[in-house]
Amino acid sequence: MRSVNISRDTFMLLGLVLLLLGLQLRFVETFVLNENSTRFLVRRSARAEPATSLWKLPMSVAADSPVPVSRKRITPPRWLGYALLSVGVVLVLHSLAMKRPGT
Repeated sequence: MRSVNISRDTFMLLGLVLLLLGLQLRFVETFVLNENSTRFLVRRSARAEPATSLWKLPMSVAADSPVPVSRKRITPPRWLGYALLSVGVVLVLHSLAMKRPGT
């Protein structure tokens, strides 16, 4: 089995990406998807079996019709932003503590 050698720059980049993603999740409360993304999610979540109850029918009909679909709202949990911030900070600090390449 080959060992993976992650460089200092890789730790820094991954840490910064997670740090910025965590900041975005902390500042933004709800994400609203556009109509194409909402239709995609409706099509992917629809089952192959026929709709057995009336509440499933509008979603299955809306996925195939050109009528605008109500936009999906995604509200990530608060802890997710804090978790990504924490992991990002640890990775950035770890990359700063590593030796520079070539020394």
